[in-house]
Amino acid sequence: MSESMSGSSLKIAGIAGSLRRGSYNRMLLAALGEVLPKRAALVPVEIGDLPLYNEDLNNPERLPAAVAAFKQRLSTADAVVFATPEYNYSIPGVLKNALDWASRPVAESPLRGKPAGIMGASQGAFGTVRAQLHLRHVCVFLDLHPFNVPEVLVRDPAQKFDAHGILTDGPTRRLLQQFGEALVAWTLRLRGDGAAGR
Repeated sequence: MSESMSGSSLKIAGIAGSLRRGSYNRMLLAALGEVLPKRAALVPVEIGDLPLYNEDLNNPERLPAAVAAFKQRLSTADAVVFATPEYNYSIPGVLKNALDWASRPVAESPLRGKPAGIMGASQGAFGTVRAQLHLRHVCVFLDLHPFNVPEVLVRDPAQKFDAHGILTDGPTRRLLQQFGEALVAWTLRLRGDGAAGR
C-alpha cells in the first residue's frame, strides 16, 4: 500500500501522450487537475526524457536514471490517467515507449493492478476513440484497470481551449468533472474502500 493510500488523499499520475508544449492533451490533463474531487491530486509524470526502450539497459546496473525516476513516480501513485492524442489510428510512439519501460520486468511493474483512466483530445472527427481502444488493449497486458464511463473524447479542441490553454467549454468541463469523480470512485473501489466512493 502506498503512503497516499493510507491517508485521505489520492495521488493520480497524469501522463500526456504528446511531447508538444502546446498539446491539447496536456491542457486536458491540467483541466482535469482543476476539477478533481478535493481528496485527489493530479501529479504530472513526464515521458519526454525516456530513451527508446532497450532490453540491454533494463537491469539495475544499467537502468537509465530517467527510467528509474519514471518508475518511482508511478509506484507512488494510487492511479494513473492518460491523455492521449491519436496518431495513425493508434497511440503515439512516445507513449508506447513509456509503457514498455514501465511494464518490464513484468513481475515488478509499478503499473500492475492500478486503476486507470483514459481520455484524449484530437482535431479528428472521432476524438481519439481508436487510440483509446488500442490503449485499453495494451492495458490488458499491463494489468492496468481502466474504468469505462464516462468517456472523454474531445473533438475540435481548438474551439474548447483559449489561447492560454484554459478549458472554456462548459460541457467539456462538466464531463471532465464527472470523469474525475468516476476515477476517484473506481480507485477507492479497487482498493476495497467502496463505501467511500459512494
